[in-house]
Amino acid sequence: MKKAKDYIIFPLDVSTYAGAKKYITLLSEHVGMFKIGLELFIRSGPDIIRMIKNAGGAGIFLDFKFHDIPVTVSRAMASVAELDVDLATVHCGEAIGMLKAAVSGGRGKVGVLGVTLLTSLSGDDIRNSGYLEEFAADPSKLVMKKAAMAKSAGCRGVVCSGLEVEMIKSAFGEAFLAVTPGIRPGSGAVTEDDQQRVTTPAQAIKKGSDYLVIGRPIRDARDPLAAVLKIAEEIETVM
Repeated sequence: MKKAKDYIIFPLDVSTYAGAKKYITLLSEHVGMFKIGLELFIRSGPDIIRMIKNAGGAGIFLDFKFHDIPVTVSRAMASVAELDVDLATVHCGEAIGMLKAAVSGGRGKVGVLGVTLLTSLSGDDIRNSGYLEEFAADPSKLVMKKAAMAKSAGCRGVVCSGLEVEMIKSAFGEAFLAVTPGIRPGSGAVTEDDQQRVTTPAQAIKKGSDYLVIGRPIRDARDPLAAVLKIAEEIETVM
């Protein structure tokens, strides 16, 4: 049975191997996964993956957000698949071919997630990017359009805000993963933030999120472990 901690993905948004080790040592038994982004991987490479595996307890989510021509994405995802990680991301982008290439490259060894719309983006950002006004007025419509592409391409799920999870689960089924960033705990939300479409852990779980990406509320806390345990308690109230 899934425990409250298993919902939590902690992003290792640090620039050094030593900085990552601090959080891996502290949190490996208290979170479901660690997320590795480009900054840390460029500096530390596969060594950071080996560290997490040696620590035990937590899965691995590579958040590289591939976005390139299909053949390049396919080859990149094939390399990811050899690293024995749980999840990896690709932007839904403009064409389904890139998503299909990512799934093909992963060869079933890694769960491919389509990134629908970054939670830092607002309606004005969407409008300024040249999208139709209907998408700027209601970003969830754009998220659903991109999620449909990901589902058709064979992706394991999508990355989306907690505001869209219910629609995604209703349209594409419970087995289609919804990984949710932009999570701000109900007690003491972060004040200086670049996230626009946010939810609390409890709200996201109630709506159907499978995993919650929670960074700053843990990393910036005076006691990161206590912050994780408090978030797990909040999740337990709605499990």
